[in-house]
Amino acid sequence: MGQLLIGLINGSFYALLSLGLAVIFGLLNIINFTHGAQYMMGAFAAYFLLNKLGMNYWWALVVAPLAVGATGVVIERFMLSKLYKLDHLYGLLLTFGLALIIEGVFRNEFGSAGLPYSMPSALEGGHNLGFMFLPNYRAWVIGASLVVCIGTWLLIEKTKLGAYLRAATENPKMVEAFGVNVPRMITLTYGFGVGLAALAGVFAAPIYQVSPQMGSSLIIVVFAVVVIGGMGSILGAVITGFGLGVIEGLTKVFYPEASNTVIFVIMAIVLMIRPQGLFGQR
Repeated sequence: MGQLLIGLINGSFYALLSLGLAVIFGLLNIINFTHGAQYMMGAFAAYFLLNKLGMNYWWALVVAPLAVGATGVVIERFMLSKLYKLDHLYGLLLTFGLALIIEGVFRNEFGSAGLPYSMPSALEGGHNLGFMFLPNYRAWVIGASLVVCIGTWLLIEKTKLGAYLRAATENPKMVEAFGVNVPRMITLTYGFGVGLAALAGVFAAPIYQVSPQMGSSLIIVVFAVVVIGGMGSILGAVITGFGLGVIEGLTKVFYPEASNTVIFVIMAIVLMIRPQGLFGQR
């Protein structure tokens, strides 16, 4: 049971990050390789707000995703929007290059060593569940990630705004006929997806050391989660993220040697049986 809960904690990060990727790919058709760097930027933004501006964790939880999301708005407006008429490969190469540049800049400025980030005092301590000691902060991360994931799914699948977003990907001129500014909506959608990555970074800051490599070490796993769930599937990203976190945690109990590769083994099997992913559509 202990490993099951630890798996849920990892799964909450997988779900939140793959959710952002799925939103960006599903609605904008952009394979956003910068996502890991934007996750790292969220953690650094929280570190900067705490240590340089004296802001507490709760304010950082709001300000950091907004600040990093704003950089995403700039990237979409002045870079990605120029590539929409070209092959998807151009967008992939651009975001991959941006990720390398961002990580290089942060490594040059802050070094490779991790930086500490204090846990909020309100979430210190934990509860003895009998079979394990559950830290309050990790329980908070699981609960908050679930709320954000479900809220985002409801926003996109069940609201008028979400219907406009989905329709704009199929027929932007028709949506513009309803008075909707489609380019602005696309820009804000990319910024929202980036903000989700940054939010995951703020959640991760007190658990992991804040370092320039924290995004690059996670992004390949997150891409595997998105492929298994189905590229662009919001529900698939959330369910698969939590599910694979649990599977990874249980694998550490029964066969630890395979814990680092089990997600990629599952991805290979899914691609052979159902190439569009578990929740994807042909």
